[in-house]
Amino acid sequence: MGSKFHAFMYPLFGFGHMIPYLHLANKIAEKGHRVTFLVPKKAQKQLEPLNLFPASIIFYPVTLPHVDGLPVGAATTSDIPNSSQRVFSQAMDLLRDQIEAKVRALKPDLIFFDFVDWVPEMGKKLGVKSVSYQIVSAACIAMFLAPSAELGFPTPGYPSPKVALRGYDANLYSHFTNTRKFLFDRVTKGLKSCDVIAIRTCAEIEGKLCGFIERECQRKVLLSGPMFPEAQDKSSKQLEGRWNHWLNGFEPGSVVFCAFGTHFFFEKDQFQELCLGMELTGLPFLIAVMPPRGSSTVQEALPEGFEERVKGRGIVTGEWVEQPLILSHQSVGCFVNHCGSGTLWESLVSDCQNVFIPQLADQVLATRLFAEDLEVSVKVQRDEVTGWFSKEGLRDAVKSVMDKDSEIGKIVKRNHTKLKETLLSPGLLSGYADKFVEALENEVNNTKSF
Repeated sequence: MGSKFHAFMYPLFGFGHMIPYLHLANKIAEKGHRVTFLVPKKAQKQLEPLNLFPASIIFYPVTLPHVDGLPVGAATTSDIPNSSQRVFSQAMDLLRDQIEAKVRALKPDLIFFDFVDWVPEMGKKLGVKSVSYQIVSAACIAMFLAPSAELGFPTPGYPSPKVALRGYDANLYSHFTNTRKFLFDRVTKGLKSCDVIAIRTCAEIEGKLCGFIERECQRKVLLSGPMFPEAQDKSSKQLEGRWNHWLNGFEPGSVVFCAFGTHFFFEKDQFQELCLGMELTGLPFLIAVMPPRGSSTVQEALPEGFEERVKGRGIVTGEWVEQPLILSHQSVGCFVNHCGSGTLWESLVSDCQNVFIPQLADQVLATRLFAEDLEVSVKVQRDEVTGWFSKEGLRDAVKSVMDKDSEIGKIVKRNHTKLKETLLSPGLLSGYADKFVEALENEVNNTKSF
């Protein structure tokens, strides 16, 4: 084993980014290395339970500076609408002087980042290697590295962003070319100027795309695998009592669980369509989503008479839930989600049938890969003009995988089972993590040898 190193981490301040970074930090600390982890002060308490090595992983709390257009007190992407991503990034940029002073004082060996594109420049100035660690799919990264959105993607089967987003919300591609393109331009700049690229994926799923990224960026690409937390071991933690009790009241594989992460907010009418679609399935269900825009709670936004009609078989909550533990409950048979990066991996190693309703550009691209190419899930159809999904479309997608005689359901289940067996084959994921940390050790040792 190489000499011990010190890693500094500055992920995007969104739970969908910070949590995978913390899983990585745990693996690094497990091997005897140190980590300094930047966190928003307001989010530190939520992340602390996930820190398995508090003596080796030290949180460095910061407060985001105020920027015009950013809600007062905003600390993470959960505190802002999707349209405020640009000003949120600007606020994170304003921490540069503070972070540079900290890095200069600590002298870490590596700096991990994703959306903050000036980290490689800072690293070179201070003599610290930068690692662009991307938690989204390689398909998504490769898509945005493609030379031209008009010409199409150079790897067969993966269209350009413009083609890939066709048939979704009429504003989605425009949204991509403005806010999302702004963010992915930052990612692209970081990828092409960092010392090492690292991606949270497996060669068994996206090997060819990782090869394209390596060629396009002229950078070494390391794969960490999904980097699941140790708590993925079901015996180490129990599901919260009330959810466990409620789920125990239903037949095995009969419940539909629906979740969309911590930083996506539905419009009220689309949220109501989601609820009505779940009602139409006739199956027991649990919906865990953020309150829709303009509502302080999910309850006040529910369709009229909905709670009374689904009483006993359906629950809607705006609270945070233990998603992996719910997915592992024997009564849950279907998972409706947004195909966000962390959620995607949790869904792939579960026994649930998966139904995707992607909401952002990167999720749309990942859905194309897993629903159309690999056929391990189905997606909810959308209106050709508005891009919105209907309650009937949601019902049909769920029933297509939950009905025992459904041919689509049989194909998806067979493919999903095969992929899960591959991902959970003995030593595969732990092997990725071990080799990943070993590669980091080599990067540090090679630097020290000069």
